Amino acid sequence: MAGNRIVRSADECIRTITDRTVSGALLPATGVFVGATSLTQAAAPTGGRLALLANRDYFGNWLDSTDPLLTPYASGDSGVAIMLEPDLEVSWAMAAGTYTNGQELTVGASGRLTAAATTNVVVAYYDQAGATLTAGQIADVCIANYYTKA
Repeated sequence: MAGNRIVRSADECIRTITDRTVSGALLPATGVFVGATSLTQAAAPTGGRLALLANRDYFGNWLDSTDPLLTPYASGDSGVAIMLEPDLEVSWAMAAGTYTNGQELTVGASGRLTAAATTNVVVAYYDQAGATLTAGQIADVCIANYYTKA
């Protein structure tokens, strides 16, 4: 499978779940929990089966305001959830903040990644040059083998 706008690893064969509906107006590139019948917004790394909501490249035009990464799913739409595994390179929406390459990240509000503090579950590492990001800005990250930060 070739890399796309969410999955950055071009040689990965990723597992997706497509038979669930989204539980609200959810943006692609945010964390979701996979339930029996729906995908709900994650606000923490625990509390459900964590996945990443994929973009719909077939939905809109990359060159204008209908960019599929900026177009939320409507409540009740069938969602595409990417199942996470260690070392998978993905693009994920970030919380506002300053990040450095290799920084440990956890899931925060609106399913966005944020800097992990002591006792947080680390789910990913920031994987690009250091930068100050605005809320919702998309960044490349590498999925971690989850652990609690000491």
